[in-house]
Amino acid sequence: MRAMSKPRFIHLRTHSEFSLLEGALPLKQLIKLCEQQQMPAVALTDTNNLFAALEFSTLAAGAGIQPIIGCQIDVMLPVAQPGDKPRTPAALVLLAQSEAGYMNLMKLNSCLYMRDSGNVPHVTMQEVTAHAAGLICLTGGPDGLCGRLVRDGQAARAETVLQQLRHAFDDRLYVELQRHPTEDGTAQDSEAATERWFVETAYAQALPLVATNDVYFPAAEMYEAHDALLCIRDGAYVDQAEPRRRVTQAHHFKTEAEMATLFADLPEALENTVEIARRCAFRARKRAPILPRFAEDEVQELRRQARAGLAARLAVIPHAATEEEYRQRLDFELGIIEQMGFPGYFLIVADFIKWAKDHDIPVGPGRGSGAGSLVAYALTITDLDPLRYSLLFERFLNPERVSMPDFDIDFCMDRR
Repeated sequence: MRAMSKPRFIHLRTHSEFSLLEGALPLKQLIKLCEQQQMPAVALTDTNNLFAALEFSTLAAGAGIQPIIGCQIDVMLPVAQPGDKPRTPAALVLLAQSEAGYMNLMKLNSCLYMRDSGNVPHVTMQEVTAHAAGLICLTGGPDGLCGRLVRDGQAARAETVLQQLRHAFDDRLYVELQRHPTEDGTAQDSEAATERWFVETAYAQALPLVATNDVYFPAAEMYEAHDALLCIRDGAYVDQAEPRRRVTQAHHFKTEAEMATLFADLPEALENTVEIARRCAFRARKRAPILPRFAEDEVQELRRQARAGLAARLAVIPHAATEEEYRQRLDFELGIIEQMGFPGYFLIVADFIKWAKDHDIPVGPGRGSGAGSLVAYALTITDLDPLRYSLLFERFLNPERVSMPDFDIDFCMDRR
């Protein structure tokens, strides 16, 4: 962490704009807030995704702030009795302590979206415990996994879940407390209903407490705009009488002094935010793309597929030039592709395009600069003959272009 006066509180629960239709805190503004308030570290815990991990790490490190990569991840508990209605998934907050933890966080994020059940994204407790190494776990607060059970009158089961988490995370488990007072200064019902249980259980089981502020927007005056955002997400109305999801003005990026005042009676819960930040020592770094190896000799495989594909095209299309001109253009493009080290990239793109077409998933004919490639046309990545329309391959890929070229590919939304 950046050298400055000793911090008393670190934000460990923040939602950027990458918490889609939920968070309203731009990454650059998050970093600016940390700089203005002289916070040496901050965690990003977007809901059920790691979309911002790399950009967040880069921006924070560039500003001299320690990034802590995390995720608010929804966990579904099994039904207590056969025939019971499945519970709604509830949150845990997981923070990457090391590279191993980040890898496990990525595995859990994959688990979120790999189910065929049609349910909302979630992981199971078995998956959480299997991928717990290198992660620090916060219990999720009043609306988290244990908090929901306590509010539903199932304190005994909440304690069982807490023991499962303790077994998986050992000394990396923290009981999370939140205080987001309403406009009249009273505690929210969910927080009032769970805080005593959290504190007493933590003390009884010698578990550390940690105070978090569930941040969704930068400043209190953004509350109404954020409330409208939640309505857009849920298809609700701002003034509707029926119950809907709401947060409070207190869900903004609070200062260290504000948090110290809120938790003056539990200073250890604040101190533990700093301890957690000190325990985390990982950030995502930029690196060159890593592609799977498509064939033992990707150069020869690309040449084979491209030449066979061009022959198949020429057998059925009206020629815009002589066959020799087509072959010369193909050889020229293949030479550039090989020189740039992209044969595997073309083969991979062609593979999933062909798979989609073979399984009756409509794919666009190709657009953008990629439509200028005869190799792409021969591989059926695109369906536009670049010689007929005088399209330039050099606009798509040339030795001066050091980055991986982009194919603009459109798949039908059905079965995508």
